[in-house]
Amino acid sequence: MIWYKNLYVGERIGRGAARVKWKIRHNAGQISIYVIALASNEKNLLDIIPAQELLQKSYPKKKLYVVGLAKGYDEAIETAASIVMDVYRKTGTFTVRDYILSESRMGNS
Repeated sequence: MIWYKNLYVGERIGRGAARVKWKIRHNAGQISIYVIALASNEKNLLDIIPAQELLQKSYPKKKLYVVGLAKGYDEAIETAASIVMDVYRKTGTFTVRDYILSESRMGNS
């Protein structure tokens, strides 16, 4: 699992983001937490995944690129929309994957 350095965090998680990340990394169950990741399908922008699904041994977590966290499905939708709108404001396009990955590469240089 790869974590975006400028992780988008819903208001209801707020300062608890580090703890939520730790729990996800250590397979601790979390009710009502959603992970927002770059889409597994190139036709989509983002995937919204209940954190509980990540507990399944067969879930493909290795290539999962997490860009946001939210508490509750409604907040997950709002956070995902914020990510898309932020990318649109900065680039004039909806190429979320390209923007996030290019920004990550620039930060690693």
